[in-house]
Amino acid sequence: MGLNKEKASTDSARRARTRILRLLALLLVIAATGAGILWRGQLGRLVAYGYPGIFLISLVGNATVIFPAPSLALVFALGGVLDPFLVGLAAGLGESLGELTGYLAGYGGQAVIENREIYNRLQGWMRHYGLATIFFLALFPSPFFDLAGITAGALRFPVGYFLLSCWLGKTIKTTIFALAGAHSFFLLGRFL
Repeated sequence: MGLNKEKASTDSARRARTRILRLLALLLVIAATGAGILWRGQLGRLVAYGYPGIFLISLVGNATVIFPAPSLALVFALGGVLDPFLVGLAAGLGESLGELTGYLAGYGGQAVIENREIYNRLQGWMRHYGLATIFFLALFPSPFFDLAGITAGALRFPVGYFLLSCWLGKTIKTTIFALAGAHSFFLLGRFL
């Protein structure tokens, strides 16, 4: 009889901890989205801080789940002024960490999914090809990546694997944008 009470107490504590974690995840997503909306016009000023600035721009730009703030244009521009490989690394890290808000929204179970067909398809892909799905969706600019993050969180995909796949794809993508910016500045310099 005492063993059943202990098991019930452990289950109750686990459920309470899960509810608290879900509430914290939801609050973090709301705070990040609100900050992105409020500071959206101010993000361009961070460019003056170089690599840390593009990291923060990319972090905030990808932390908003509902209202995305485009940061790739600044990655392109800074690639022409700073080392494009370092710009790509800083932006890729910022974008990956920013995507944790979508993951947390899914983990918290509070995400509203409007397009169920795409969500169901992503869910199937994530169950069978989780790392590859995250990597390829992170590799290309896509409005579906937030949904992939939500799906990964809802499926309790290991956060370390999510971040690693996301970081690899996003770093390759941002480095390509930074290199394109560097080469366009070079070409413009030759013609001017």
